[in-house]
Amino acid sequence: MSFRQYIVAAVLAGASLASADNLQPAPQSPIRGTETVRGCFSSLGELKLLYGDDIFNSKGLCNSKCREQDKYVAATSLDSCYCGDKYPPASAKVADNKCGEPCPGYPTEACGGLNTFTIYNTGVRVTVDESEEVQSSSSSNSPTSTKTAPSSTSTTAPTQSTSAPAETVSETPDSDPDSESGSNTVGIAVGIVCGLLAVGAVGGAAYFYMRRRRNEEIEEEHRRNAAVNAFITGGKPPGSSGGLSMSDSRLDPVMVNRRMSDGSIADNQDYSRRILRVTNA
Repeated sequence: MSFRQYIVAAVLAGASLASADNLQPAPQSPIRGTETVRGCFSSLGELKLLYGDDIFNSKGLCNSKCREQDKYVAATSLDSCYCGDKYPPASAKVADNKCGEPCPGYPTEACGGLNTFTIYNTGVRVTVDESEEVQSSSSSNSPTSTKTAPSSTSTTAPTQSTSAPAETVSETPDSDPDSESGSNTVGIAVGIVCGLLAVGAVGGAAYFYMRRRRNEEIEEEHRRNAAVNAFITGGKPPGSSGGLSMSDSRLDPVMVNRRMSDGSIADNQDYSRRILRVTNA
């Protein structure tokens, strides 16, 4: 074998070795406390994204992050990591060579592939359930078609059954105007009574107000008349205070009540009695 042939064989062997390192490892039995490979899957099932766009993503990093959250299952796909409590459904398992992409943080390990995911058991729990099977489009179409017939028949029957009560309900409002008119009559009567009471209250208040005002006017007029009489008479008349009446028929009432003097008065002259005077004509 020539030297050139040795070189070609070495290159082919290195390429095959590198590709073998990047291939998905075979599934392993779960071991508590250690991450083990479940296989390559085309679906995540119920797994949720933990982080993405991590250039240091690897099998060990993703599994440790999922263990910190007490998750049973981990999955890697290039630079993304997923966690959950259930494996993807068994129907989503594909060949291991579908997960041949190297991990960004550890190129000798496989981190899924194009639309595929490397699934691991994180070691938190050995026995882990699988997610429910995903129904295919063909299987989902048949239940839809079977549900269509019952829906049409079931909706038709209620439509016919509700049409009869609809007529019954439409006849019921014909008797409603009587009850409405009765309630309206009661409301009108109550309103009239309340209105009459209000008018009576206002009228009574006005009557008492006018009466009180009239009494005040009468009292005021009486006080004015009394004041005028007192001013004219110059005080209370004799005997008005309830005492003894000291009256003298010989006194001249004009001279007694006279307050203004017509001139000088002699001290020895009695002007309170009328005196008959005789003069020569």
